[in-house]
Amino acid sequence: MTTSPTPFQLGLYTFGDLTPDPVSGLTVSPQQRVKDLLEEAELADQVGLDVFGVGEHHRPDYLVSSPPTVLAAMAGRTRKIRLTSAVTVLGTEDPVRVYQQFATLDLVSGGRAEIMVGRGSFAESFPLFLGGMPADYDALFSEKLDLLLRLRAQTQVSWQGRTRAPLRGEGVYPRSVQDPLPLWLAVGGTPSSARRAGTLGLPMAVAIIGGQWAQFGPFAELYRTASQAAGHGPATPSLGINSHGYIAPTSQQAGDEAFGPHAVVMNRIGRERGWAPITRAHFEAERTLGGALFVGDPEQVTEKILAQHALFGHRRFLMQMSVGTFPHAQIMRSIELFGTVVAPAVRAEVARRLA
Repeated sequence: MTTSPTPFQLGLYTFGDLTPDPVSGLTVSPQQRVKDLLEEAELADQVGLDVFGVGEHHRPDYLVSSPPTVLAAMAGRTRKIRLTSAVTVLGTEDPVRVYQQFATLDLVSGGRAEIMVGRGSFAESFPLFLGGMPADYDALFSEKLDLLLRLRAQTQVSWQGRTRAPLRGEGVYPRSVQDPLPLWLAVGGTPSSARRAGTLGLPMAVAIIGGQWAQFGPFAELYRTASQAAGHGPATPSLGINSHGYIAPTSQQAGDEAFGPHAVVMNRIGRERGWAPITRAHFEAERTLGGALFVGDPEQVTEKILAQHALFGHRRFLMQMSVGTFPHAQIMRSIELFGTVVAPAVRAEVARRLA
């Protein structure tokens, strides 16, 4: 079980959006986008945020296809912040290589690595690595997760399944600094995913990126119930929430700056999946206290994080700040406000509640 060094962790995650700026129409080069990502992680570390996550995608509108590579570069620019994938698409990865890559990241970073695994919100990796979608998508994920859990628990592993060659006691190296290497299970809104995380005793990260966040209350309770039923005791594993957000000095400025990039991304994805277009009215409704978007001034964002904590009792909140392409300077300002204004206020109130 992963334990938190602070009562409440706050951090960022990104997919490394690589799309035209909706105002200027310009797209930065991949090399510049990597440079910007490293600067964002460095600033997040400097202002005292706890976690920085990088997602895995294999499509032209997102930069990062190899999170551990980017995270290793971030390790050299940071000192304290924890470094995680967000997420590693385990269904199209070899668990042995996943463990080795993140154990190496753990060594490079001095014990700051984490793995966040999930089934993935996009399907582009399946034809790329498997030749198409598997007949039993969930069984594939479950089997690979089982192997990854064994790999982090044992150096020599004996294992047999249907998805890769068996292991007959071979050693898997290097070993991580942290024992065990922290592993989070990222989920959407599927009850079976919450039960799996709880039953395995794994920390669970819930993606809440639309609608009313209070609707996920029963989902979190299902996770805790499954954990206790599996014998993990009253000290249940950590629960985290991952959501879209952006912070500016004023609420109006935050909304005006975030709407364009957010709408471009969500409408592009919506066309792929048959969703209705995002309007400014819909965007504003999701910025209210009960909505999923953490877009506002520091006081609004603080209030919403604390309102969620009162319901979920979670231990970690990660904000996907760059949903769409923003000018780099705006993201840096948003990170600074998150770390210097929002995070101290949230931590102080959570600590008061837990005292």
